[in-house]
Amino acid sequence: MTQTTHSTQSRPADTVIVLDFETTGLSPTQGDRAIEIGAVMLKDGKVIDRFQQLMNPGFRVSSFIENYTGISNEMLLDAQSCETVMSEFADFIGDYNLVAHNASFDQRFLDAELRQINRHYSGQFACSMLIARRLYQDAPNHKLGSLIEYKNIQHDGVFHRALADSEMTADLWLAMLEDLQQDFQLVNPDFSLLQAIAKQSKANINQYLQKQR
Repeated sequence: MTQTTHSTQSRPADTVIVLDFETTGLSPTQGDRAIEIGAVMLKDGKVIDRFQQLMNPGFRVSSFIENYTGISNEMLLDAQSCETVMSEFADFIGDYNLVAHNASFDQRFLDAELRQINRHYSGQFACSMLIARRLYQDAPNHKLGSLIEYKNIQHDGVFHRALADSEMTADLWLAMLEDLQQDFQLVNPDFSLLQAIAKQSKANINQYLQKQR
């Protein structure tokens, strides 16, 4: 569904949409649906817009998901349908490149939900978790909450709600761009470079980045 185009890959990495889904489970192929989408729009490294909506998947969510996300069946009762919310979100995305923490999960649900309404997006995806594994090899682990603590990023302690997680991921993304500038003199890199970092071996990452100066 995601189309590879030179124009999106060559855009600056500080102009992206950072998104996060809360869902009924782990796999849209097993019938799981999105129940919340949160997103932060960055332009030139500044937050210029946000998107957050609950969505009714058409069935009750499990007590585990209620406890894990803090999103109850009662909260979802009056929410708009997945189809309505995702149509609005497709408009919000436009042709921006996209970032998520553990992006393979969020991309699966974005693709599945947009497929339901025959909508598409032209931007590329990058995974902040994979990039952080290369840049922050001394971190205790690479969960979002751990990386927020590791980088001393201020937060309000709320996790597993979509907008809060997307805002923290956006802060982490900007911190990684700042570290690339300070440590490797990579000023305002293209989005494609961040995608490439995620594919390097941990042993090779410093040598790779030094060659990109």
